[in-house]
Amino acid sequence: MRPHRPLLALSVLTAWTLPAGAEPLTTMEEVGTKILSCWSPPAGAQNSVVSMRFSFKRDGSLVGPPRPANIDVAGDEDQRKQFIAAAAEAIKHCTPVELAPDLAQGIGGQVFTLQFATGDREQTPMPQ
Repeated sequence: MRPHRPLLALSVLTAWTLPAGAEPLTTMEEVGTKILSCWSPPAGAQNSVVSMRFSFKRDGSLVGPPRPANIDVAGDEDQRKQFIAAAAEAIKHCTPVELAPDLAQGIGGQVFTLQFATGDREQTPMPQ
């Protein structure tokens, strides 16, 4: 029975990091689009924006926790915290990302800024 455990763990890891039909991401814009697809703003969040700053390792995992920057959230302190937490959760939920070798080579430690916005504010990935 013992030899089966490593094989099972390996197949679970492979299925998790390489979903069927998924292509490695080749640009930072694709990375931003992927992460934004995981985001659900909190109920009642209107006309708000927060930019999150984070870095990737070459394997597509996060170097550390995402950090909020440029916060402009409508509402009280609780709504502000919920909005920032939802953005951070989207980043954590969607990582690690599968990076193409060329992108992975130069990504290590680079700071990436991604804007999460509601209402008439535009969401745009912004590599820095």
